Amino acid sequence: MAQTLINFRIDETTKKQMEQICNELGITMSTAFNIFAKKIIREKRIPFDVSIDPFYSESNMKAIDESIK
Repeated sequence: MAQTLINFRIDETTKKQMEQICNELGITMSTAFNIFAKKIIREKRIPFDVSIDPFYSESNMKAIDESIK
């Protein structure tokens, strides 16, 4: 199967932490991202919950802005 190169940016601390965990698992970061991509394809969704932190809701941010004023 032909390979392709994907470049993207990631926070340096996150990268180091991920590298450490991948090393402990005995896999490369490339393998980890391939596992993630294949799971997305198989499940046709992000394989974990993605949600917005309620702290940043519009009403809460308005209340914070008002308390600052």
